Amino acid sequence: MSLDLLGNAIVSGLLLGGFYAAVTIGVSVSFGMLDIVNIAHPAFIILGSYIAYIANTALGMDPLLASVIAAPAFYLLGCIVYQVYFLAFERHGEESLRGLAFFFGLLFITEVVLVLVFGVDYRLVEASYIGPSLHLGPVDLPLRLLVPCLVGLLLVFGMQLFHARTFIGRAILAVAQDELALRLMAANPKRIKRIAFGLSIATASLAGAALIIIQPVEPSIGRDYIGRVFAICVLGGMGSFAGTLIAGIALGIVESLTATFYGPSWAPAVAFGFLLATLAIRPSGILGR
Repeated sequence: MSLDLLGNAIVSGLLLGGFYAAVTIGVSVSFGMLDIVNIAHPAFIILGSYIAYIANTALGMDPLLASVIAAPAFYLLGCIVYQVYFLAFERHGEESLRGLAFFFGLLFITEVVLVLVFGVDYRLVEASYIGPSLHLGPVDLPLRLLVPCLVGLLLVFGMQLFHARTFIGRAILAVAQDELALRLMAANPKRIKRIAFGLSIATASLAGAALIIIQPVEPSIGRDYIGRVFAICVLGGMGSFAGTLIAGIALGIVESLTATFYGPSWAPAVAFGFLLATLAIRPSGILGR
């Protein structure tokens, strides 16, 4: 076993783990805190990728800048989706099975619309940091992985700071723990949940740009991330942003090492085996309460 190859595999796993944190942070809010099984979240990520693609090809805009500009629109979209979900399911106490079917439908509608508009061809973006790599001795740091990793770190840090330092953030933490107590403090749980869900969808804009920086995308590629994002959310601990980052990095390293030494086809199986083994030892997740 070459030490250089091992070192590069570990570094690639670390960078991949930061990206996994970016695509999972929204699920940590919607599923980890609000108990909303939003399996359509990867579809919103792919939508973010196509927004970045349009801005990049039509306007020459940097994909990350485009995702930041689009984030408020994604927030409003998330608020609308939650309002529909609340009126149709949550207020009637039918959010479990029927709510899950609602998000399944949303997933496939988004995918079909993207297929009708863009076709099934892979799309990619151009940016100055997609091709080059930083060289630190024998270790290579591809910028196309480093930049999405930094996006993931900024999202985790930003969400942690927002929830710890702002009234709305603390209210989101409160509604996740005791909705009745929040009502007694004259706060509206429905409004807090709508804001939280909007924030979870807003992160999909940035995650989508990070995804299309790493690889070309097509409408159905989001399906590959459905199991992965929920696995990372559960592994890290429900609603724990730091846990999401740690779990993403752990899964990234396991996948990278497996793909490097045993082949890419083994990576998902070994990664989910690692997930099951970890949860058998610590059922609440790495930083779960």
